[in-house]
Amino acid sequence: MSDQHAKPPAPVPQRPDTPCVAVCSTTFDEICRGCGRTVAEVANWVSMDAAQKEVVWQRILAQGYPRRNT
Repeated sequence: MSDQHAKPPAPVPQRPDTPCVAVCSTTFDEICRGCGRTVAEVANWVSMDAAQKEVVWQRILAQGYPRRNT
């Protein structure tokens, strides 16, 4: 079987640079009430690749984040 028939990977949707909505609460909470990311995800966001960020985006969007006025 040749690679000519292989499906190309699905494109990653266009997203903002970060899910942050400036309603931060990671100092006392494990999950930010504004963006829905964990403390580790917030801390490591800049070093995550696009695929890792997309996994986080899909989870937080499914959970109703990011939120403003929480």
